[in-house]
Amino acid sequence: MKRVHYVEKYLLAPQHPVTVNLIGAGGTGSQVLSCLVRMDMALAGLGHPGLHVTVYDPDLVEQPNVGRQLFTPADIGLNKAQCLVSRLNAAFGLGWEAVSEKFPVKVKNATERDMANIFITCTDNVASRNKLDGFLNGAAAAMRCERGIDHRSLLYWLDFGNRQNTGQVVLGTIPDTITQPTVEDMETVASLPKITEMPGYDDVRDDDSGPSCSLAEALEKQDLFINSTLAQLGCNLLWKMFRHGHLDHRGLYLNLETMVVNPMAV
Repeated sequence: MKRVHYVEKYLLAPQHPVTVNLIGAGGTGSQVLSCLVRMDMALAGLGHPGLHVTVYDPDLVEQPNVGRQLFTPADIGLNKAQCLVSRLNAAFGLGWEAVSEKFPVKVKNATERDMANIFITCTDNVASRNKLDGFLNGAAAAMRCERGIDHRSLLYWLDFGNRQNTGQVVLGTIPDTITQPTVEDMETVASLPKITEMPGYDDVRDDDSGPSCSLAEALEKQDLFINSTLAQLGCNLLWKMFRHGHLDHRGLYLNLETMVVNPMAV
């Protein structure tokens, strides 16, 4: 029997734009942000309120970022989040937000702005994922007693991670369950495991991903098109959520060296 996850119906017909927190605006995050703009335009064309994105990144643009990430030489020295968001706001008439700080992973330090329907992480860092997982669990528990679903409701976490020429995308649900309809001849799945709940996650260790002195050195750590390819494939999952209202895959593994994409079934 086919397994299917039906998307939280609020995302399909909200009264306000769906809120998205993008954490990390570097190699993958900058590419994901460009995909989100295209998605917002497409959703608007379909009569949907679209997206409201807040980007978090404390880092400044450096010379090795130019060419592999979506920055120009003129951007060097600017905050990554502010640089990208201000450019897209001007080009597309958006009101998206940039925060030039790390995401506040302690619930007591968070504000309403830090709550979102969809969290997207592009940090490639085990420690930051663990901290965000704790935040999401704590925030979801604190808001569980509130009635209804709105722009502050935490619903999904989409995580991107990669090495030099391999990577993965994992979509998980933040609440314990997402209400599912009764569908004949299909098994509906109310909960999707987050990246931190994946088998073998506890054995993952961070590689050295510190700053590079040149573009050539940066390419030794992450190949030129791994980030953009992963961003396109991962954002296609989000697009299917909005376009079709259900998913039969919750992520994927990518190997650019062998040109193979292996999907993760729901």
